Amino acid sequence: MASFCSSLIISLGLFVLVLGSGNASLSIDFYYNSCPKLFDTVKCTVESAILKETRMGASLLRLFFHDCFVNGCDGSILLDDTSSFTGEKNAKPNRNSVRGFEVIDNIKSAVEKVCPGVVSCADILAIAARDSVSILGGSSWDVKLGRRDAKTASQSDANNDIPPPTSNLNQLISTFNALGLSTKDLVALSGGHTIGQARCTTFRAHIYNETNNIDNSLARMRQFNCPRTSGLGDNNLAPLDLQTPTSFDNKYFNNLIQKKGLLHSDQQLFNGGSTDTIVQGYTTNPTSFYSDFVNAMIKMGDISPLTGSNGQIRNNCRRVN
Repeated sequence: MASFCSSLIISLGLFVLVLGSGNASLSIDFYYNSCPKLFDTVKCTVESAILKETRMGASLLRLFFHDCFVNGCDGSILLDDTSSFTGEKNAKPNRNSVRGFEVIDNIKSAVEKVCPGVVSCADILAIAARDSVSILGGSSWDVKLGRRDAKTASQSDANNDIPPPTSNLNQLISTFNALGLSTKDLVALSGGHTIGQARCTTFRAHIYNETNNIDNSLARMRQFNCPRTSGLGDNNLAPLDLQTPTSFDNKYFNNLIQKKGLLHSDQQLFNGGSTDTIVQGYTTNPTSFYSDFVNAMIKMGDISPLTGSNGQIRNNCRRVN
């Protein structure tokens, strides 16, 4: 990776910016003329971040999820609170949980050096999510681009729109369907939990109160580092995928069949309901999971983007220009 980043830095010195025209729809070649070094620049920074901390790949993927689920993929999750609005960072699903903001800052700074004022923070989130999956062993895909950045954010919307880990299957299906995502998309996107970790506070009730819906050995293992009493060890971490927590693969679904889903909402996907057959299919056919995950990520990235003259291109992802 050092040689990749070094060669990129050298090539940037030779880069001449050519501004492209506006576009009111998303396309994979949106920055082809206006920022031809965009993908290399983002990937270099994402690779460096994951090399320092493997977990960061999952964190960047999650940032994109939580952004898109609240008023669309508009970079609103990145905004700090201001006197005029209370943003999403401290909403219940995000507080002490969503992370990776400094990595996005680093990507934005690097991109601004090669094409200032051109690439939105919302698009940077989309590319960083794709690169994270690919770097950790998953598929890659062409990311549709052309999003612009929101000029406000809503903590209340984040509290209401992001499905909590206590959700049952019907609630999950309803939430995803409301955003134009199918039940198959729900299961495939949940497969993103093949990487990353969760805090004790998100799975405490599952490991202590749902003895019929979790493997006993897993429950005992997680109880060791997650005390029953609320307030004790709330931020202690456990891998979402028991088998290969730093590799993007289909082992998450094998866990579900063995009742080894860490979150209540995870295990709901294989609990005698309508999604059981999808989960079973992904355990035996990883290729179908990878394909469905990519398709679902592209669909999720299409949720209510700001395009054309709507929104803005932020200079700093944390604040409105």
